[in-house]
Amino acid sequence: MKRRLLFSLGTLAGAGLAALVAQTGVLSRAAAAPSETYRQLGLFGDVFDKVRTDYVEPPNEAKLIEGALNGMLTALDPHSSYMSPNEFRDMQVETQGEFGGIGIEVTMEDGLVKVVAPVDETPAARAGILANDIITQIDDDRVQGLTLNQAVDKMRGPVNSSVKLTIRRKDKKEPIEVKLTRETIRIRPVRARTEGGDIGYLRITQFNEQTYEALRTAIEKIVSELGQDKLKGYVIDLRNNPGGLLDQAIDVALLQPMRGSWR
Repeated sequence: MKRRLLFSLGTLAGAGLAALVAQTGVLSRAAAAPSETYRQLGLFGDVFDKVRTDYVEPPNEAKLIEGALNGMLTALDPHSSYMSPNEFRDMQVETQGEFGGIGIEVTMEDGLVKVVAPVDETPAARAGILANDIITQIDDDRVQGLTLNQAVDKMRGPVNSSVKLTIRRKDKKEPIEVKLTRETIRIRPVRARTEGGDIGYLRITQFNEQTYEALRTAIEKIVSELGQDKLKGYVIDLRNNPGGLLDQAIDVALLQPMRGSWR
């Protein structure tokens, strides 16, 4: 859950910092910073000017500031970070649980995009993309050198638009080229089944905007299938859940099962 919780906390930190900078009236009423703090801020300004004027190549000033903000927040604890506007937009897309894409869960390995798993009933699954496939090119552009977010952005896009992937698979000598048409991808945050005739199994894959209602629906279905007299309890599977929206996680934690108990 670390990655998503980091995003959420980073959003709060970034938003709080933006508010602090914007509300000059609040700053003017705050207690004066110690002289050592002002000295350190002056040092930051000196280093920024030195890098901006004397670095071997003209730097991107916005990236320098963003890096400084992120460094300040990551110094607080391992779970806080600054989110750029693009990163915040990407997080909103993910937590909505619906976007235009091809339907694969990916990670970065040795500078290339590795498929964790295709999502059921999506263009990627129908095209035969498999777990552990390595994506080397997206629309003939090399993936090497891109960040994971940049690669994901290139695979997402408007519904009915197309994207071509070049894939390296262990048991194939030649690269595989697959052309996919993007569709509306809806992430199912909850999967459910019954076990042993008296246990409800609930797998929560992420905490997006649909998680709480999906869990309630799954519980109702399990109760209907087994009957309240037979149902002994539930097993909630959170393995590999990357986290997500804090309010959804709280709602799930406070949800009382209709019958039985959480395990």
